[in-house]
Amino acid sequence: MEFISMELSRGADDAAGEVVRIQGDEFWHMTRVLRLGVNDRVELFDGAGGLVEGSIQKVDKNGSDVELLENARLIAPQGIQWHVFAAFGTLKGGRADWLIEKCTELGASSVTPLLTERCHTIAENRVDRLQRLVLAAVKQCQRVHDMSLKPPLEIHDLPLAVSQSKLAFLASAEAPPVLSVLPKCSSEEESGLLIIGPEGDFTEEEVGVLKAAGAVPVGLGPCRLRVETATISLLSALMLWSDSAHHQEAQQQRG
Repeated sequence: MEFISMELSRGADDAAGEVVRIQGDEFWHMTRVLRLGVNDRVELFDGAGGLVEGSIQKVDKNGSDVELLENARLIAPQGIQWHVFAAFGTLKGGRADWLIEKCTELGASSVTPLLTERCHTIAENRVDRLQRLVLAAVKQCQRVHDMSLKPPLEIHDLPLAVSQSKLAFLASAEAPPVLSVLPKCSSEEESGLLIIGPEGDFTEEEVGVLKAAGAVPVGLGPCRLRVETATISLLSALMLWSDSAHHQEAQQQRG
């Protein structure tokens, strides 16, 4: 069933039997890309956990009418919410697009472009494009919570966030392997950070400041990785670890 983005009040206006109007970009996507028509079923989501199944009742040149088949549901986020801080502003050839798309598909809660001495800018028009990629990836992988693409952050502003987190991991060559570090960490935290440096890596001073704030250096294998590869490798490891812990906890509660 296809996912369609729209605002949901999750109140009386979004109850079974109500009819909502889909217009604009989502209407174009429904009819021109997905080729959906009358009696096709869709799932409407608002990116904040709201989800409701509906059936297309009418299509005209300006929009589609969708009848809600159930009351809107609110689905809470599950497991640790991972926030990515990656210095990808200098990446070219679609590599930043790929990084953002895969972070969205894997379930990152947010991605923040990190500005460092060796990656000191990111074009504003590029951010707009990346935001569109996020929405497309959210619908493709059927996430009910949007991934937030944050404004760029200067490296000297990051230590505060690191100091306030009990799970802050810094991708670093020659550091202990991430899988050897994770068993020593608590999987009961609500959120965590992962930090990936730019092409050419962080400066020694930047690494020192982040470590002093509490970031834990972790290694990702013997090979030198590109920024986007390191980001996805670390996020994958952390997501698998936290999802496994969440699954085990749920089984224990049921048992």
